[in-house]
Amino acid sequence: MTFHSGFACFVGRPNAGKSSLTNALVGSKVAIMSDRPQTTRHAVRGIVHRPDAQLVVVDTPGFHRPRTLLGERLNDVVRTTLAEVDVIGFCIPANEKVGPGDRFIAAELRRIAAKTPVIAIVTKADLAPRETVAARLVEVSELGEWSDIVPTSAVDGYQVELLADLLIAQLPDGQPLYPDGDLTDEPERVMAAELVREAALAGVRDELPHSIAVVVEDMRPREGRQDLVDIEAIMYVERESQKGIVIGTGGERLREIGTVARSQIEALLGSKVYLDLRVKVAKDWQRDPKQLRRLGF
Repeated sequence: MTFHSGFACFVGRPNAGKSSLTNALVGSKVAIMSDRPQTTRHAVRGIVHRPDAQLVVVDTPGFHRPRTLLGERLNDVVRTTLAEVDVIGFCIPANEKVGPGDRFIAAELRRIAAKTPVIAIVTKADLAPRETVAARLVEVSELGEWSDIVPTSAVDGYQVELLADLLIAQLPDGQPLYPDGDLTDEPERVMAAELVREAALAGVRDELPHSIAVVVEDMRPREGRQDLVDIEAIMYVERESQKGIVIGTGGERLREIGTVARSQIEALLGSKVYLDLRVKVAKDWQRDPKQLRRLGF
């Protein structure tokens, strides 16, 4: 039996459903999700295991016209990833008309399609009536010459397995790239920081999501307690006013973030967690090269 292995990446404008689709393919949560644009800030790898194949799905940040140095660096992550994978999935949501952002990405992908196959994926099919999905498929077909076009839904699993088949069909022959059972190669410390950020994104004001960065300063089992992990994490915002929003009245918002994040991290680690969560100001960090480096960008 021939074994196929290789890399696929999802690209699309912000909030196109790339992270949800990555998680659906892997069958476990490896990428954080939010309805806020630019939730994903680095390439997250999820691993799909099959008896005859191993597919590594790379979820990338939303491709967009950048307005900050952070935005430029996120686009650099996307372009670097596109040059390194075996197949590309171009994600366009079914419940929104094709717009300038989609056409911008399609133009980029048309230059790549001669070397790397591109599958157009109409995501969020559960959020649109059948005739709207059909109209979106026609619109997407007019954006370029794609290897395949497939509607999917990460929520109800509609055609997720078919998408996996189409992606795997484009992979070269090879050996497994990761041990059987591995679902991601993300370090636990990075995943813990991302889960804190996901909790922080829920319910905050529109201007805040881009301004929040999370760094796990320390993460270790408590001495004498193998069932408890101590985690020190710092949420960075750009202004004092934003710090007050994240903390909330009497610290209520910060406690809520900590409670939600802790439960998610405990599920990730399979252990009890004590989460020490603080908020600090790093003025205009999205535009400061030194601060971007310090925060991992």
